[in-house]
Amino acid sequence: MRMRGKTAVVTGAGSGLGRATAMRLAAEGARVACADRVGARAESTATAITDAGGEALALAIDVTDAGDCGRMIEATRRRFGSVTTLVNSAGIAGSMEAELAPADWRQVIEVNLTGTWLAAHAAHAALAESGHGSVTNLASIYGLTGGSRSAAYAASKGGVTNLTRQLAVQWAPAVRVNCVCPGHVDTPLTAAVMADASWREATLRKYPLGRFGHVEDVAAAILYLASDEAAFVTGVALPVDGGYTAV
Repeated sequence: MRMRGKTAVVTGAGSGLGRATAMRLAAEGARVACADRVGARAESTATAITDAGGEALALAIDVTDAGDCGRMIEATRRRFGSVTTLVNSAGIAGSMEAELAPADWRQVIEVNLTGTWLAAHAAHAALAESGHGSVTNLASIYGLTGGSRSAAYAASKGGVTNLTRQLAVQWAPAVRVNCVCPGHVDTPLTAAVMADASWREATLRKYPLGRFGHVEDVAAAILYLASDEAAFVTGVALPVDGGYTAV
């Protein structure tokens, strides 16, 4: 019960890493606001948490809308009384085409980078007031290294990584800010590339641990960073990548 007494807001909670994280934080005692652009997906995760005996709230929000982000935090405070924890998991992969249309570039940057900033900005005051606030952002191995099939995705996640460092310094000591940098994990976000058998085979050879990640691997790292066990950890970009970035 490492999250007992905490209230977490998880964006992108309707599927993939966001859903796994929301479920794990709830299992460890947190009250969880499950936010997703698709309301039905947010409801599904919240229902799964409450069916398991936890406390959850479903919110339909678009992280690229500053008003939505503000309403997300206020709704959580009204329901649970405080916000101690933010996990920015909402994200998109974008087009894998070499010649990326400007509109596609803007969309990926808006969701992955600007959306992370808007949600964090909206939550900052509440997190600081809690006395032990934390933000954990979802970056990527491609926020640390090259090799992505999408320039926009790599740029957005590199931005998230350095935004994390900036906010860790700017918001200390009231709020800790960290990010996790997952390797390849089989989720709806990666379904298209994972369906390419030749890509899977070639990429798997780059992993010293010999496998791709599971959503539970990433959720466990987020749990650590969000918990009081990481009370002296801020500004960290933690690879959860089976050794991919060590090669």
